[in-house]
Amino acid sequence: MFEVIKIKFNFSPNQYYYSTNLLNLKKGDKVITETDGGLEIGICSTNMFKEKKENLVLPLKKIVRLATIEDIKQDKKNKEDAKEALNFAKKQALKLKLNMHFIGATYTFDRNQLFFSYLSEERVDFRELAKKLAQRYKVRIELRQVGVRDKAKMIGGLGPCGLSLCCNSFLTDFNSVSINMAKNQFLALNPSKINGVCGRLLCCLNYEDEVYTELKQDLPRVGSIVKTSSGEGKVVSINIFDKTYNVEIDKNNIVEETIGRKND
Repeated sequence: MFEVIKIKFNFSPNQYYYSTNLLNLKKGDKVITETDGGLEIGICSTNMFKEKKENLVLPLKKIVRLATIEDIKQDKKNKEDAKEALNFAKKQALKLKLNMHFIGATYTFDRNQLFFSYLSEERVDFRELAKKLAQRYKVRIELRQVGVRDKAKMIGGLGPCGLSLCCNSFLTDFNSVSINMAKNQFLALNPSKINGVCGRLLCCLNYEDEVYTELKQDLPRVGSIVKTSSGEGKVVSINIFDKTYNVEIDKNNIVEETIGRKND
């Protein structure tokens, strides 16, 4: 068992496991942490707790220290400067006639790197833009091309269920979603019903797909020909929860059959 705490950062909706580094921390504390990109300021989203080794990716990154008043001021300045950098990047991209839709800009806490996120439907040769940005800000520049799902994850919003977007609240990865999942759950193939705010298929189609597949195992497929006590007919509909299906014997005769009922 490891003593850990979860940390949330402004640049991501996800929470990350961190070693407490023998510090006395509690939910709501602002801390300076190690990250792959350098030092970052984050906030403790939980109190300290024990976690099993198999649930962690080791080695855990450490919390360096509790954030000071000066650290918080620095973080505020970083955000203000990142906004200015974002506006500058947009203007320069326009001058260079680059097909880039900028979403955001972020400084690492130590100001060693400046990240830009952008959307584009094509590969962009941004070498000249990166050169201009590096000359102006004197830090390492990284331009990240993201997809529409990544944009939704970064910006957030409300889904058709009325709750915050899953990708912006708890999902850490984008699992594959296919149109067959919508068909498997008998949903109308209407883009306005099965697409999310990002314009792609709803991530939540994944949640119940396995259950629908399991419940349908013993039921005949719609359109198949089956034998019943009233004669042979075509399956016109199924009810996976009641384990029943309707069979059209002829135009004026539709019978309901139940899984497990023996037919003559």
